[in-house]
Amino acid sequence: MAKKYALSDLAINGGTPVRNKPWPPRRLFGLEEKEAVDALFDAAIASGNAFGYEGPTERAYCEEFAEYMGGGYVDAVNAGTTAVYVGLKAINPEPYTEIIVSPITDQGGLMPIPLLNCIPVVADAAPGSFNMGPEQVEAMITPYTSAIVVAHIMGEPADIKGIMEVAEKHGLPVVEDCAQAHGATIDGRLVGTFGTVGAFSTMFGKHHATGSQGGLVFVKDEALYIKVRQASDRGKPFGMTGATNQVATLNFNLGDLGAAIGRVQLKRLPQIVNSRRAAAAKIIKALEDIPALSVPKYVEGADPSYWFLRLHIDVSQLTCTKREFCAALSKEGVVNNPEYAAFPHLTEWFRERRVFGTSELPWSSPEYKGDALREYPIPNAKKAVAEHFLISMHESFTDEEVDEVITALQKVAEAYSK
Repeated sequence: MAKKYALSDLAINGGTPVRNKPWPPRRLFGLEEKEAVDALFDAAIASGNAFGYEGPTERAYCEEFAEYMGGGYVDAVNAGTTAVYVGLKAINPEPYTEIIVSPITDQGGLMPIPLLNCIPVVADAAPGSFNMGPEQVEAMITPYTSAIVVAHIMGEPADIKGIMEVAEKHGLPVVEDCAQAHGATIDGRLVGTFGTVGAFSTMFGKHHATGSQGGLVFVKDEALYIKVRQASDRGKPFGMTGATNQVATLNFNLGDLGAAIGRVQLKRLPQIVNSRRAAAAKIIKALEDIPALSVPKYVEGADPSYWFLRLHIDVSQLTCTKREFCAALSKEGVVNNPEYAAFPHLTEWFRERRVFGTSELPWSSPEYKGDALREYPIPNAKKAVAEHFLISMHESFTDEEVDEVITALQKVAEAYSK
């Protein structure tokens, strides 16, 4: 049977692209967010009092997000990186102990660890995944391990149930980094509710936002929540009568302005996640007819929230490399990322230990009893990155955009097929 598409049909070779216009914008913010912010300013102007932080709007946002999570306590902070830092600070690991962290994550998912004078220990990913798994976590546990930070990358849940079994076996607290996974679930249970702490980013590129930046720290334990509050605001003695500041830290508050936006955004979050899932499901279904492409295997019971759609490519069935495939896909009008190589421990600051002056602390401290020269080869993570690419998609995709993604994938795959 003759091919429907030949190499000459590809836009990168002069053919007609599948899509000739830009992708639709997300339109994340609308009139409701503007009205919420206007109302805040109107009240401030009318009263003569500036809005601040820890006001009624911020408290309401925290309570509403806690309710969304199924109950618990929430503190709103100024960034996702801060959320991880505050979560760890509240857990209060001893300095010069080791904290296990995911291999593929934003820099902000790892940097808080040495800033707390602890040693980041990088576990490999589970095979075929961007997320570390229980086996990989257990392999990195030593007598010096004090905590685990688990990232749910691309909106795909890590095997947090298995990781929690390992953590409980060794008596270790767990911070779930849910920056890319708002609304993702395992067996219907939201990520961020399995661990000791759930940390979220609410910057403008995430599923729901509080403006340009922001973050949320979720816990189920009230006593830990008090420690979170202290960790995020200069150690103030929240909930303590007659006490002074309890711990040295910084002011990481979000404020009523960001919270006003966040409250509106939170109402949109279920629709945002469901729309992304519907678009992804249609694309994934179409992959059944594209032998060289497939969706990676998710953790059992997982329902991703798709920050991006990650696809596996089998170049043995093609006459091109992954980068050539992605370049051709781009020319067809489909926005994609050929390689999400977010390996923080391979960047200069980590390799040269640029944290506290030229001291190379915390690794160089004589109080650290582990292997300061340890390296982290992460073969599974590198293989997963090499064999996958990302499709940029969001909740404003219509059937037209979804169909064009499918057509472009089919066109490029068939033209390059052996």
